[in-house]
Amino acid sequence: MLSDSEATELLSFLAPGTRPDVKGHTTDYILGLSGHRDGCRFLRSKPDLISALFALTSDPSIAIVKDCYHILINLSADETLHQVLMNDVNVVPVLLKNVMDPDFPFSDQICSILSNLTRHQKTCKSLFQLLQEGVGLAQLVDIFCTEGYNKNANFHYLAPLLSNLTQLPEARLFLMDKDRCVIQRLLPFTQFQTSVVRRGGVIGVLRNCCFDYANHEWLLSDAVDILPFLLLPLAGPEELSEEENEGLPVDLQYLPEDKKREDDPDIRKMLLETLLLLTATQAGRKTLKDKNVYPIMREFHCWETDTKVTAACEKLVQVLIGDEPEHGMENLMEVEIPDHVEEKLKEADAKEQQELESKEDKRQRHEDGDVNEEGTETRQD
Repeated sequence: MLSDSEATELLSFLAPGTRPDVKGHTTDYILGLSGHRDGCRFLRSKPDLISALFALTSDPSIAIVKDCYHILINLSADETLHQVLMNDVNVVPVLLKNVMDPDFPFSDQICSILSNLTRHQKTCKSLFQLLQEGVGLAQLVDIFCTEGYNKNANFHYLAPLLSNLTQLPEARLFLMDKDRCVIQRLLPFTQFQTSVVRRGGVIGVLRNCCFDYANHEWLLSDAVDILPFLLLPLAGPEELSEEENEGLPVDLQYLPEDKKREDDPDIRKMLLETLLLLTATQAGRKTLKDKNVYPIMREFHCWETDTKVTAACEKLVQVLIGDEPEHGMENLMEVEIPDHVEEKLKEADAKEQQELESKEDKRQRHEDGDVNEEGTETRQD
């Protein structure tokens, strides 16, 4: 790794007045450095270098600006650098301002950085506060839902950003404000075939919102009608009986022979988890049973090959075909769980979360040097 004197020399090459070719060689070198965990950790101890790189996101050279944004994507993918980026370098206000510009050429890279910074709750809270003090969550949702807002950007990575933000009760409160009709605008993207990132992020938003069981009746009511948007990606072309079809929501009835299911197993699992959350209350269970969710799940279970997704399906089916809980235990989210059972559940959740993060990390550590559908960071040697 570089010595302090070498790092100081490197910093001098990043001055705005440095020759473009020297700056370009320097940013290219640091991009390679940021593609490795040790390099990221080294840069963590050099906030002056990161500040200089961030300043160069306004450089006249597009190639240099692109390098700098890719470095920031790599750095933001490392949780140990979040405080440096947000507090020492203070990247967020500038990033939020630029993402609002409909002509800004690097909005997708900004969305990736913001998505990375919100993956952990502490920085998520800080970023949400800055967001609300500045552009506001409403404007981010507007950009996300406005086709062609910026001809240079697709804004797919706003979806995981919104999903991460809905870890926070205050963000969920905004999205489920009954007077704003925000969550209704997101529902169609559960079947957005162009991008698995956008699709998965939106379903993550819906799952997080369903943790607030007080809103379940509203979410299942005609005002939102969330159920068809969760069920349709799980439904296949299998022929159901006339009685089963007639009990289903209209959008699920008599599906064509070429109907395909969601092809991403992680998204299928999230959809099932969201449906399971909606069964936490007695009213939710009644709605899912009345709307004939079971036949869709029965056929899905026969089709599914992923063991984790199958397990999630079986949990839902058990609730759908099981007897109602005894009096006083109707709300499954309020049931008191014995300490030893809760400890086992926490261990299982922690293991699953570790596996998911490991999988996400592998998806993100790619070598092509561009932000793409495989992850939110860019790694380049």
